[in-house]
Amino acid sequence: MIETDIIIIGAGPCGLFTVFEAGLLKLRCHLIDSLPIPGGQCSEIYPKKPIYDIPGYPSILAGELVDNLMKQIEPFKPGFTLGERVENVEKKEDNTFVVTTNKGTQHAAPVIAIAGGLGCFEPRKPPISNILDFEDRGIDYIIKDPEKFRNKNVVLSGGGDSALDWAIFLAEDLASNVSLVHRRNSFRGHPDSVDKVYKMAKENKINLITDAEVVGLNGNGSLNSIDIKHKSEGLINLNIDYWLPLFGLSPALGPIANWGLNVSKNSIEVDTLDYSTNVPGVFAIGDINTYKGKLKLILCGFHEATLMVQSAFKIIYPDKKLSFKYTTVMGEVKGF
Repeated sequence: MIETDIIIIGAGPCGLFTVFEAGLLKLRCHLIDSLPIPGGQCSEIYPKKPIYDIPGYPSILAGELVDNLMKQIEPFKPGFTLGERVENVEKKEDNTFVVTTNKGTQHAAPVIAIAGGLGCFEPRKPPISNILDFEDRGIDYIIKDPEKFRNKNVVLSGGGDSALDWAIFLAEDLASNVSLVHRRNSFRGHPDSVDKVYKMAKENKINLITDAEVVGLNGNGSLNSIDIKHKSEGLINLNIDYWLPLFGLSPALGPIANWGLNVSKNSIEVDTLDYSTNVPGVFAIGDINTYKGKLKLILCGFHEATLMVQSAFKIIYPDKKLSFKYTTVMGEVKGF
């Protein structure tokens, strides 16, 4: 049993920043995330995407933001349970919560902070009949280890930031040949990324195929070619090593929906006083919560985490007086 002060479900930016704010109050935190690395979508889906609304940073890559947050919380020595999904939450008679993951790991704490972004995620899969035959045998929905694509022939599909960012990254640094297939001739990603893809296409660094989509997969045990249906050119067959259909992830609350929380349209209702839920001791911050005027911005999640830990302190130490201090006069931040 892992015991701590605050169990944080979700190790994205808001969950990580919660560790810092809790650490200033000498509260210990343990984070649980179904993804194999901290950072949430910023690490897993678009680490190369620029973010523009972090105070003090005119622009910062999503992966850099996660690295900075990890450095910021290092003095407070948080615990991590990664690659496991929370399945069950039970409240004991002493008001302590016991949180159990799908792998049976148990955690106990008087406070839970749900910072699970948009909830549990499953990749959006194209409707190709034999797609399951090639999963992990030439098809990846999420890029976990870019090195596996070094000197390989890679095709990506998608029109958002994830497909654009990874196409640029792989074409610049790793893959021997990169093709990007999109069913429209315009992209919905960040304009800078779109411009860069078009520029690299003109330089023959990316084979850009628009008005097209992958409709067939071929191989014996592993993927070796794909069939692309082009709007004007008909059927195109490409020999490849990997196909990366990056159509994003489909959010759902998953087991959270069964925890007795007030839920509205796949979001958890909270009180804006401290972002508490209808279950005492359980808070929800970041994109997973909802309230009047809600904005789904990382910046707003940081604010919610700051207020939330003030109430968490009072639950954990009901007999102690909380004395707020400005961080500018606290000197060097030190851990426990």
